[in-house]
Amino acid sequence: MAAYFELPDRMHPMTVKELQQGMRRASFIYPFLGIHFLAIAAMALEFSRGAVMRNEFPGIMNLLMLVQSGPFWNVVGLMCGIIMPLGGLILMGQELEEGNHELLLLTQLDRWAVVKGKFFILWSVCALSLVSLLPYVVVRYFIGGVEMLQELMCALSVLALAGVICAGAIGASSFTHVGARLGLFLLFLGSFVFSGFVPLVFCAMVTQKMPAALFHVFFNLNGLAVAFCYITLGLTVARSRLRLVIHAYEVKPSWLVIGLLFFTPFVVSMTTAMTAAFAGFLGLIGMSLVGIYADVTPKAKKPPGAIPPPTPPSPSPPRDIEPST
Repeated sequence: MAAYFELPDRMHPMTVKELQQGMRRASFIYPFLGIHFLAIAAMALEFSRGAVMRNEFPGIMNLLMLVQSGPFWNVVGLMCGIIMPLGGLILMGQELEEGNHELLLLTQLDRWAVVKGKFFILWSVCALSLVSLLPYVVVRYFIGGVEMLQELMCALSVLALAGVICAGAIGASSFTHVGARLGLFLLFLGSFVFSGFVPLVFCAMVTQKMPAALFHVFFNLNGLAVAFCYITLGLTVARSRLRLVIHAYEVKPSWLVIGLLFFTPFVVSMTTAMTAAFAGFLGLIGMSLVGIYADVTPKAKKPPGAIPPPTPPSPSPPRDIEPST
């Protein structure tokens, strides 16, 4: 007999819906098994080649570190950080083309709940695949003599990269035309690469002669801010496409958010220069907040002298009826 289980009631309804649909797809099982086969092959190749290259700047979102850390992290970064998150390119199309988003928004769910539910499930699948590979990391540490700090930063970088690619793919999938999806996704990747390159590279240059603690604080703050900013912007693109009504005096929300992808690299570059290359994360956090509040429907003001609607009278308590004589 088939086994059934009930999810706890405290889980969000959108998360439950996406989890139940995601676990039924064959696209979860076969990549999960394939990545283990590739990881074993990469680890064997790594041991046959000898020592693993070490990066001078181990930190979150240092993609060059992933490339230099050997075949194992090349395979893990490619599979968990790029290929598996690309499955988000079809997620929003299922809701928009069939009109399911209109039914979802008629419930108590809001637009953020819809896009965050899809993101959480897709990113969780990538994170689960990465966690299942951690025993290979322990084996590499005891046999190959790799540096544990670099291994930890590689794992966190893969998780952050997976989150960014998941959000960008979900945002691009909200466009129905294939060319528009591809164009927006390429724009998203270009903006992400430039906005991540400027603060991370210049922060590494100015902090390399400082104590290691200061380097890790500033470099990792910039790396986390890059991931947070572009996860927010990617989900904001998808959220803007779920608007059911656009007023005549409003700018089209999707165009407004696409404009943020253009201007974010310039804002981050100016913030990095103004803070002597230390705190480019301030510009990234600022653009994240702009993205969150960019697509807010303004409420119409009440005209002056408007009469408030009358309040219904409260029902009077029933009176006792005296018996007739």
